[in-house]
Amino acid sequence: MKKGILAVCALLLYASVAVAAPKSYQVTGPVLEVKDDLIVVQKGSEKWEIARDKDVKVTGELKVGSKVTVFYTMKAVSVEGKADAKAKAEPKKKK
Repeated sequence: MKKGILAVCALLLYASVAVAAPKSYQVTGPVLEVKDDLIVVQKGSEKWEIARDKDVKVTGELKVGSKVTVFYTMKAVSVEGKADAKAKAEPKKKK
């Protein structure tokens, strides 16, 4: 019985972690610029600037002109909470 409960708990924990993972994306195109902390890729008429750090795994040749596929996730750097606009707009009632 205890083993069954532990197995269910482990499964629920695994499922909650799997759901919490951010969605991954990719962009493919020629490299326009390479720096230690940045890769710029041309996608159609747009230039995509993608930040990178020492932990980014690079396979193959990464240089200006080479075609690459960059896999990335969106990550918040900071979040600013704003007051509810509707609550601000309502006048206060007199008692």
